[in-house]
Parts: sequence; structure tokens; C-alpha cells
Amino acid sequence: MGGAIALRTDYTAETLRRLASRARDANVARRLLSLAAVQDGTSRGEAARIGGMDRQTLRDWVHRFNIAGPDGLRDQWRNGSVCRLNAAQLAELSALVTAGPDLTRDGVVRWRRVDLQRVIEERFGVSYHERHVSALLKRLGFSHVSARPRHPGQDPSVMDAFKKTSPRS
Repeated sequence: MGGAIALRTDYTAETLRRLASRARDANVARRLLSLAAVQDGTSRGEAARIGGMDRQTLRDWVHRFNIAGPDGLRDQWRNGSVCRLNAAQLAELSALVTAGPDLTRDGVVRWRRVDLQRVIEERFGVSYHERHVSALLKRLGFSHVSARPRHPGQDPSVMDAFKKTSPRS
């Protein structure tokens, strides 16, 4: 079992507490107070309890503090993964969805996520999960609500003749 990881010495416990009192982020302040307790010689378990974390988490923050100083104690939020389709492919997908499917070419009357998943993989060579196709469509400005599909052999004149009209009074 290895020993405790040494904390950098260019910050004293008093300096860390001063930085904690000025910190606008509560998480950073908690981490700084835990590190100040470590600088004072408190056990790592007790210092972790001061910051509301376990010893392993405190160890991870010590590593980040040693590398980047107090700025390393901030949460680093990510924007998520990068879209695997480029702008031209997204524009082509948008045009494809707007135009709607062709029964002879696509074999469907209306687009479903699973159909678009297949088309994206065939055309662009990119494999997406069916649920992520919804995220792509939302990013392109499409709604998940769709109009009722229309049968390709439907005749409008037959529909008008079939409609019942109420007699005028």
C-alpha cells in the first residue's frame, strides 16, 4: 500500500482558507478547506469528511491541485460529444426529412426513427442509436409529432365523394 500523495508547498493552510473564503463556488471552497486541513496535518480521512467527500475523491483533487493549483479545483463541464455528421450531411438529412420518403426508393410511407437510422448509415456511413436520431432531428428543428400518414394510392376525388354533408336547414 502506497503512502499519501504530497500536497504542493507553495500554498500554506492559511492561504488556502483565505482562498476558500473568497471563492464564489461552494464546491471549490469545500475542496480548498479539505486541502487546508491536509496542510495542517489532519488525517486524509478527516480532511475528506470536512469537504464532504471520501478519501479517494480527496486524492483526485490533490492531484488536480498539484497540477493546476486552485484553478484545478473547479468543475470542468464538457459540452458533450461532437456530432459525427458534418454541416453538409446535416443539411442533406434536413432536406431528406423535409421532402419525406419515397415509397419506391425508401420502402416507407413516413419516416420513423429506425428508418432514418438506416438511411443515415447507408448514405453517410455513420451509425447512430435510434434514440440519438431524435436528438439529431431536434437539433435540426423538427418536432417528434408527425402528421398522419397518407396512403400513396389515395384519391382525393373519392374522398370528397365519400364525405357526408349535413342538409342545410
